[in-house]
Amino acid sequence: MAGFKITHLFFDSPKIIRSVDKSTRKVLSKFGAFVRRTAKQSIRKRKKTSTPGSPPSSHTGLLKRFIFFGYDPQKHSVVIGPTRLTENNRGEAPSILEYGGRTTVEANNKKTRVRIRTRPFMGPAFEKEKTNLPALWKNSIK
Repeated sequence: MAGFKITHLFFDSPKIIRSVDKSTRKVLSKFGAFVRRTAKQSIRKRKKTSTPGSPPSSHTGLLKRFIFFGYDPQKHSVVIGPTRLTENNRGEAPSILEYGGRTTVEANNKKTRVRIRTRPFMGPAFEKEKTNLPALWKNSIK
């Protein structure tokens, strides 16, 4: 096959590329919204602490209010999760709740180093909604 060269492919026309890009944005944005909704619904606002392994309790409501999603057009992907909370040095709280770890807590003007066990909420929400993703893609490119 020496000298054989493909110069034009079917899927490279600008109209098809625009259609695929538009569909990708639409499908992944819907998926991000579904995962966000599921994660927010799993977090209960209550004073009691949640048990390790179950979604966290939201004592102030901040965690539920600051879960967002966004479509990244350069990577053709969606980013879903809580923003970093900066009030009262809570920036690491969402990550520690999801994966567990050590952090410093302050109570009665005394700082104490504590270990927090996992209370995942984003991973389970993603896994639950992941099964619906193929249906979102069905007939999406027009």
